[in-house]
Amino acid sequence: MHIDALKTLVLDALDELKARDVAVLDVSSLTSVTDLMVVASGTSNRHLAALSQKVIQAAKEQDVPPLGVEGEAGADWVLVDLGQLVVHIMLPETRELYDLERLWADLPADNAALEEEAHDAS
Repeated sequence: MHIDALKTLVLDALDELKARDVAVLDVSSLTSVTDLMVVASGTSNRHLAALSQKVIQAAKEQDVPPLGVEGEAGADWVLVDLGQLVVHIMLPETRELYDLERLWADLPADNAALEEEAHDAS
């Protein structure tokens, strides 16, 4: 599935169950692990579980089974790995604590890090 279609699928699933403060982070220049991260907040542990299950169900219906899911039962942070796109669904206080948006914004791009390593080695 094309990354834009996958992003739309995830955003629609989150919107359907009223996820809060949804943010899309393009991390393609920062890591080779994934291209996009979607970060969203839920109102309770049950809401997080419902949101993650909705994302998983929507992805499976489009033949995109998750590569992994972490933190489902009673967790304050659920991660759904869809390969090109990773979804982080968190309670607001957990999201504030880890501040993924700032963390990823502050990282140097892979190319910049490689260039710096090459410069340091010479």
